[in-house]
Amino acid sequence: MTASLHVETTGDGPPLVLLHGWAMHSEMWGPLLPRLARTYRVHAVDLPGHGHSAAPAEFTLDGVVSALVPAFASCAQPLTVLGWSLGGQVAMRWALTQPTQVSRLVLVATSPRFVAGDGWPHAMPDETLARFGDELRASWKLTLERFLTLQLKGGEHSRATLSALRGRIFARGAPSPAALAGALAVLRNADLRHEIAGITQPALVVSGDRDTLALPGAGGFLAEALPNGTFALIAGAAHIPFVSHADACGAALDAFLDAR
Repeated sequence: MTASLHVETTGDGPPLVLLHGWAMHSEMWGPLLPRLARTYRVHAVDLPGHGHSAAPAEFTLDGVVSALVPAFASCAQPLTVLGWSLGGQVAMRWALTQPTQVSRLVLVATSPRFVAGDGWPHAMPDETLARFGDELRASWKLTLERFLTLQLKGGEHSRATLSALRGRIFARGAPSPAALAGALAVLRNADLRHEIAGITQPALVVSGDRDTLALPGAGGFLAEALPNGTFALIAGAAHIPFVSHADACGAALDAFLDAR
């Protein structure tokens, strides 16, 4: 994979990289980004084929990591990487394969495996993701609007959060259809359960207790399976806790980042 990554940088301090979720882009971080930029030099990445980043020939976890490694090779200090949803899987693979470049992880609303099955109940049915693939071919815009609504399903403040984010989701135009399909295939097929024991960096796992995409049980599993994992459960939050429950999520991040 070769892709030109769009990265927006703000703040001063140790480097902190933000990786967003499927079909999103770096404008979705909302109030979290300025909060972090008060202490860190924050690098908000548009994943390949998303936002302003060029579309890759093929979207894979290892391919995304191969684009990220040189993009941050000039950083004088090891990176803290915050990955949300799909971005969390990218962050885990990056930490596993590049332990000298990635020193800490924050994993928000993510999972080692996003589909249920094979003794894994902490996920959504494969049919849910397959339906998004079918709908993408008919209307990517309606599909992304429905996906945004699904991410907030069951959570507190969902109506206000949806209103805050609906205008941002299309702020950077249409994502690459091929990248969306490839990234969706990653969500359907990736299974990192047997790899995460090799991630030795300190890691904070943040889950919403009403998340229906990355179930809180998946977050608890991650925190236990990671050798240096810590778990924070955000009451009332669904899949976007850093917007819907910005104060609680921010406090969990501050406690972890300040302690290390």
